[in-house]
Amino acid sequence: MLRVRGYRFFFFSMEGREPPHIHVAHAGRYAKFWLEPVSVADVRGFRSHEITEVREFVIENASFFLEKWHGYFSSKS
Repeated sequence: MLRVRGYRFFFFSMEGREPPHIHVAHAGRYAKFWLEPVSVADVRGFRSHEITEVREFVIENASFFLEKWHGYFSSKS
């Protein structure tokens, strides 16, 4: 859905039964953030300062991610 500074932000098409969230991948590292409210759901390989940076980006763009999430999954119902 979005790439910023090497980070890839995405969701999977079969995740509509979970609360809105976004996945983040970068160089073999992975994280998952819930969007309402923004919080870390899972982290693999990121250092704490990287997660802090990514979390701030997710907070700043949560409306965009939620719009995309609801737009995609509401069209699947």
